[in-house]
Amino acid sequence: MTDIVDAHHHIWRQADMPWLSGPMLPRIFGPYAAIRRDYLIDEFLEDLAGTGVVKSVYVQANWPTDKFEDEVAWVTEVADRSGWPHGIVGYADVTVDDVRPQLDRLTKYPLMRGVRMQLHWHDNPQYRFARSPDVAADAAFRRNFAALADYGLSFDLQLFPAQMRDGATLVAENPGTDFILTHGGMLTDRDEATVQAWREGLRALAVHRNLSSKLSGLGTFVHRNDPELIRFIVNESIAIFGCDRLMFGSNFPVEKLWTDHASLIAAHRAAIAGYSQADQADFLWNTAARVYRPV
Repeated sequence: MTDIVDAHHHIWRQADMPWLSGPMLPRIFGPYAAIRRDYLIDEFLEDLAGTGVVKSVYVQANWPTDKFEDEVAWVTEVADRSGWPHGIVGYADVTVDDVRPQLDRLTKYPLMRGVRMQLHWHDNPQYRFARSPDVAADAAFRRNFAALADYGLSFDLQLFPAQMRDGATLVAENPGTDFILTHGGMLTDRDEATVQAWREGLRALAVHRNLSSKLSGLGTFVHRNDPELIRFIVNESIAIFGCDRLMFGSNFPVEKLWTDHASLIAAHRAAIAGYSQADQADFLWNTAARVYRPV
C-alpha cells in the first residue's frame, strides 16, 4: 500500500477563528456547528490513524489577515512539539502595494512552502470569497505576484471555472512559481454546462506545466463523501493533467462534517485502483512531495 501525503488539512483554535466564534454565517460547505471548536493536532492524528498518511501539509485556515504570521508561528510550534505537519502554506495579501515585507516575515519559518490567498468568486453569494471575480487580473496583484518566485514559494490557486482563463494568464506569467489548483477546480455540480465549463477551465490551466491540481475537498458542494463523484473527478483530472500533476488532500476537519478520514481515503484509493502502481504513487505521494517538499 502506497504511503500518502495529505496535502491539504487544517488544525485550529476556535479563539483564533472569528467565523467559528461569531454568528453562524452561511458557508460554502453548509452547516458547520460540529466544527465550531478547537481542532488540534492530536485529534487530527487520531482521525488519520491507520489510513497510510505519513506526512501532511497544513494550508492556511483564514485567521484574521493581520495575524498571518501568528498562524504560521503557531503551526510551527505544533510541528516542533508533535512532528506534524511537515509543510505549511500560509496567507499573504498579494493585493497590497508591496507583499515582500509579509514574505520576509513568513519565510523565517523553516516549514513555509507556499501561500494561499483565496481568489474564488461565484455568482452564488454563498460560494464567494474574494471581493471580486478578477483579482488575479489586477495589475498590482500581478506585479506583486512575481515576488513569490524570489522567495521560492508556491501558490495555492483557488478559482471557479469562470475565472480560470485569468488564472491561466497568471500561471503563464510566472513560470518559475509552482501553482496548485485547490479542490480540483471547484466543480459545483454535475449538470452538463457546469461540467463542460470546468473541463474547459482545467484544459486552459493544464497547458502550463508549472501547475498541478490538488483533489481535496471534493465533498464541499454535495456535503458527503461520494465515491462515484470522486471517481468522476479523478478520471477527468487524470485525462487532462496525468497523475504526475495530481495530488490528494483531505480538507480535514471540514470534511469531518460528513465523513471520516479512513472512508475519504478509501474512496480516493478506489478511484485510482485501476491505474498503474506508478500512477497511484504519483497521486498519493510523488506530486505532493515534489511541489510542497514536506520534510
